[in-house]
Amino acid sequence: MKRFNKKDLFTIPNLMGYFRILLIPVFCYFYIKKQAYLLAAGIVLISSLTDLFDGYIARRFNMVTELGKALDPVADKLTHAALALCLTFRYPLMWALLALMAVKEGYMGIMGLYFLKRGKMLDGAMWFGKVCTALLFVVLLVLFFFPHLPLAAVNALILITMADMLFTLCMYIPVFHRMRKS
Repeated sequence: MKRFNKKDLFTIPNLMGYFRILLIPVFCYFYIKKQAYLLAAGIVLISSLTDLFDGYIARRFNMVTELGKALDPVADKLTHAALALCLTFRYPLMWALLALMAVKEGYMGIMGLYFLKRGKMLDGAMWFGKVCTALLFVVLLVLFFFPHLPLAAVNALILITMADMLFTLCMYIPVFHRMRKS
């Protein structure tokens, strides 16, 4: 495993990744404890903007690091999970989405580690994985920014997201199976 030097640890994009992770308990506190939904949504917006700009800055100013390549998706997954967890306090069906997310991400993590130990990796996310991540994030943000949507609309968004997540998981299974055979 490659060691990271101080330069890798303290690039601007990596600092933005750490900042995103540090914002997670802040927006959770305001959403769950204070029920200050708009303030929590504003904090999530700041987090989202740093996510948008960290990759751009890394590529534009030649600050891409191996640590950053690992940190960014970890910050994404932690943020998504925290958003979903916050939303479970308002929308009971969100528990099912959170459970499915744990299964999907658990499977992806286990398979990723399995192949990493064997010197193999996916060549980046597949299109269906990118669509799933984008849909999940958009739905979570909609539910965060619009806390007074009708429950039927909320449940429809959650069910659509779950269907896409299940589809994505089913699409990744044969990809990993083919990798194991080769």
